[in-house]
Amino acid sequence: MILLEVKNLKKYFPLRRGLLRRTIGWVKAVDDVTLNIVQGETLGLVGESGCGKTTTGRCILRLIEPTEGNIVFRSKRLGSGDEKIKEVDITKLPTNILTALRQDLQIIFQDPYSSLNPRMTVENIVGDPLKVHKIARGAEKKERVRKILKAVGFNPDHMSRYPHEFSGGQRQRIGIARALILEPQLIIADEPVSALDVSIQAQVLNLLKDLQHEFGLTYLFISHDLSVIKHVSDRVGVMYLGKLVEMAKSDELFLNPKHPYTEALMSAVPVPNPDQISKEILLEGDVPNPANPPSGCPFHPRCLYAEEKCKDNVPIYRDIGEQHLVACHFAESLHLQRIQDLATS
Repeated sequence: MILLEVKNLKKYFPLRRGLLRRTIGWVKAVDDVTLNIVQGETLGLVGESGCGKTTTGRCILRLIEPTEGNIVFRSKRLGSGDEKIKEVDITKLPTNILTALRQDLQIIFQDPYSSLNPRMTVENIVGDPLKVHKIARGAEKKERVRKILKAVGFNPDHMSRYPHEFSGGQRQRIGIARALILEPQLIIADEPVSALDVSIQAQVLNLLKDLQHEFGLTYLFISHDLSVIKHVSDRVGVMYLGKLVEMAKSDELFLNPKHPYTEALMSAVPVPNPDQISKEILLEGDVPNPANPPSGCPFHPRCLYAEEKCKDNVPIYRDIGEQHLVACHFAESLHLQRIQDLATS
């Protein structure tokens, strides 16, 4: 079952100037993104810094109000009677229903140091959602907090301590427990391991996979680290300049990237084998300004395979087979070009 459908999502931030703060333009942080997430899967979202990954995730939760588009969620919690699953458009929900729906939609933040209130104990940080949604109080709340802390590998005896008394990895476990306490259906993990040491990253990633099986969770996993995305994701979407340029099953994407940008990203991943020489693709120029994106294909100023057609015509984001979606005029013939390049190099 498709749990979440994002249709033509846009988020534009105004550029203001002058004493009267008049709008002189728009930063197109997310520009016409369409995707879906199947219940129980992990969808990875990857791309350079500033490509719109985090903004997409926050728009889905309506922590940021979308400019345009629809976000359709199928909630079990809002269903009643014969209608066990209720389909709602998050962008159109009134505040009272959106508050109730937040039990199903939770987020794990990137920075475990700034995402926890330093004046609150672990018990209050993790247990406050139960109080806000009027689910549990007193001894019942405390017992639920103990259970969820134990589930994430955190010592429940430390509930009365404050965040500054713990390491980064322990703080992130607290953040994960806070996201899980309401038993959500979908968790948006916004670069949850990027601020942690490599050894701790592995522990947290394995924990997230274990929790997914135990609680039947669905993840939107946002990261710029391709090795992390490959490890955790069932499908992977690649973003560039606010747009989705490619999406496929994880194994298919890493073995056979169809978009030149994805190919360049893959070539930059270090290979842990000194005998294997990999050819890195160096992209020329900087990422274009999202307030003034290029005409045609947004990637054409940096693309090794760009032709005249790419400068004027926006490529259609389409399925080229096996649920492999790509926005490139020459996606089907790109592998032939690579073979020719290898033969002449």
